[in-house]
Formats: sequence, structure tokens, C-alpha cells
Amino acid sequence: MKDNDLDVITFLLRQHEEIRTLFQEMDHVSGPAREEVFQRLVRTLSVHETAEEELVHPYARRAFAGGDKVVDARLREENAAKELLSRLDEMGTDHPEFPKLFEELRTDVLAHAEAEEREEFPKLKEETGEGKLRAMTTAVKAIEAMAPTHPHPGVESAKKNILMGPAAAIMDRTRDAIRAAMGKTGS
Repeated sequence: MKDNDLDVITFLLRQHEEIRTLFQEMDHVSGPAREEVFQRLVRTLSVHETAEEELVHPYARRAFAGGDKVVDARLREENAAKELLSRLDEMGTDHPEFPKLFEELRTDVLAHAEAEEREEFPKLKEETGEGKLRAMTTAVKAIEAMAPTHPHPGVESAKKNILMGPAAAIMDRTRDAIRAAMGKTGS
């Protein structure tokens, strides 16, 4: 089944599995490969959370009773994870504090994903028609294509993402291109 045929819940659940896999991969790599896997994790988490913040969470607020409470809790978790991910991204995988902080990130992110899967996604699926859920997948993919590729703590609302996201995305994608070019030239 292609991503375009998936409802947004299934699409996001697949991304959660990808994130879990990247965390597991980190246990089995070292050196430059560890940094490469970590940067894939940073990018995956960053674009995934942006899409949830811009589309999924605002929709959930309105879709079911208690949506505000559920979404507010998820946004607090996302901000804490972004702050930690940002610190880890800045320090690099060979920093002496990285392993301890990375384990804290893993615990927080996986608990956050489980909370979404338990509290938010089932209610969204119950209260939203299949056609709307598939349309949301298309929108999530569009948001992710333009999303920042690194964490930006404090930008958890849809409004802040829309206002600040494009500039952050350009800066992030430029930084990614420079890093890639530097790696290829050996500089």
C-alpha cells in the first residue's frame, strides 16, 4: 500500500516505527556511521513533529471531547524533546555527555509516541471519516516536505510553525547541504 492510500494515523504510526528503528540502530553503530544515523533521527523527528504540530494536533483539539487537554500534554512533551534533541544535535555523538542524554531522549520520545498512540490517534480515527484521514496524509506529507530538518524548541503551535517554520527550514536545509558537501570533500 502506497503512502497516498494510507490514512494519516497509519502513516504516522509507520513513522513512529521508523523512529523506533533509528533509536535501535544507534545501539549498533559507532564513529561516522553513528553520526549519520543520529542525523537521520534528528531529521525524521523534526519533520514528523512539525507536521503533527501544524495539522494533526490542531485538528485533534476540535475532533473529540478533551482534545485540548490531550494535545496540550503532547505539546509539552514535544517541546521537552526538542530542547534535548537540539542540545544533542549541537554537541555531536562523540561528546562525553551524549550517551546519557541520548537515553533520556529515547525514553521521552518513545513515551510520547506511546501516549499519542494510546490517547490521541484512536480518538481521531473514531471521530474522523476515512476520506478526511487520507486527505490529512497528503497534507502531512506536504508539510514534511517543507519542514525544518532540525529541532526548534518553543515552536510547537501551528501558528508559530507557519510563521517561523519556512525561515527555519531554509536555514536547516542550507546547513544540511553544507554538512553534506563538507563530508564529501573531506574538509
